[in-house]
Amino acid sequence: MFKRLQEKWGVSTRQFWILFIVFGLTGITTATLTRYITSWLGMDETSFWLWKLLLRVGMLLFGYQVILLSYGFLLGQWAFFWKYEKKLLFRLGFTSLAPKTTHTKPPTAIAIFASGAGSNARKIIEHLKGHVSIQVALIVCNKPGAGVLAIARTHQIPTLLIEKERFFKGDAYLAELQEHHIRFIVLAGFLWKVPDALIKAYPDKIINIHPALLPKYGGKGMYGMRVHEAVIAAGEKESGITIHYVNEHFDEGTPIFQARCPVAPGDTPEELAQKIHALEHRYFPEIVEKTVGN
Repeated sequence: MFKRLQEKWGVSTRQFWILFIVFGLTGITTATLTRYITSWLGMDETSFWLWKLLLRVGMLLFGYQVILLSYGFLLGQWAFFWKYEKKLLFRLGFTSLAPKTTHTKPPTAIAIFASGAGSNARKIIEHLKGHVSIQVALIVCNKPGAGVLAIARTHQIPTLLIEKERFFKGDAYLAELQEHHIRFIVLAGFLWKVPDALIKAYPDKIINIHPALLPKYGGKGMYGMRVHEAVIAAGEKESGITIHYVNEHFDEGTPIFQARCPVAPGDTPEELAQKIHALEHRYFPEIVEKTVGN
């Protein structure tokens, strides 16, 4: 049950238990204050039932929410609980989740999908920081504890932890993406194949970066160090990166951009990986900006 709740909230294990503590402290504090106020007002078993009911409803609708936000702020979880409160206010009819209409076009919200340390995600986030028309609105990850989640926390970007069953056989988390108004998806070291449901929902709105010059050294199982080992084993004189749109097949979407680097005699896969990372960090943020902005 706890695992499912953690995945639904899209938080790390550490953050999940902090949220759990906040809810617990809020419940205890609200119950204690309700008893204190009841006693202070002189209410007992003989008091009119409606007054007691109104007090409890008032504490639940207002007191509990204020206390929840207070504990959330004190334990560094204000963003999560403020989002929680806005959903509650929406359900009660006090506000709307739709973005306010202004004369300025809202920025295009993008989601970055990553599975590991997140160095490319970090470069994209830093490049787009303060951008007026593009916003990194969500980090999606399939590995609890992955480094990219820490990067998201540092930059105060919401995260979504996903599990395989729902991603491939369910709704592919489209509801959560729509909730964050995601209009474009960037795969930055995301190791799962994107399901058809997501591709159909975001046609020509998903891009990926591959650490080789496609169509060579692509396809299922070709990622990370495996690619560099294959390039060196084949005696290639150059390698590089390919940024491409994502379709139903591994690494077969329309190319957007390629950059090359030499493969020197005696290069190890680790040394080639460093060259490729340099190309990724240099070009990927710029191409994301240009592609999303078009």
